[in-house]
Amino acid sequence: MSDLTNVRESPWAEWPLDREIVITRLVDAPRTLVFEAWTDPAQLPAWFGPEGFAIETREIDIRVGGQWRFDMIAPDGTRYGNRMSFLRLEAPALIEVDYRSDRDEDPSAFRMLLTLDEQANGKTIVTLRQMHPTKARRDEVIGFGAVEYGAQTLDKLARHVQARGQ
Repeated sequence: MSDLTNVRESPWAEWPLDREIVITRLVDAPRTLVFEAWTDPAQLPAWFGPEGFAIETREIDIRVGGQWRFDMIAPDGTRYGNRMSFLRLEAPALIEVDYRSDRDEDPSAFRMLLTLDEQANGKTIVTLRQMHPTKARRDEVIGFGAVEYGAQTLDKLARHVQARGQ
């Protein structure tokens, strides 16, 4: 029997797992529709954000080098300024953004990578990865509910594209 505690080379050995959050959701829609929901300026603000939150767009330019500046408004009326800067858009499979509060210098900014994989049955696996600047920041956002809020956001995405596909 092999000794699993002495793995010589693992592709995960250098991966910063302690800074990453991964959220997945199976969506009953083709990935072209899911990609459009993320990249159409009319659709993205309509479904984005956790349950009960509203979105007010200040600026939206979804292209490499473009950005989406918006307020996420909590049910109690608290406004959270956000900014996504689009780094890669590879239709219909991948979107990469820098995500931060709506200010230039944000030490809590993180990289977000969204991948879309279509199953043989036409459903799409949405995988959202966040790479935070530090383990402490990752732990902080997990603590305030970022995983749950991310799952709610992907649930809203699923409902949105299912309604459009009917």
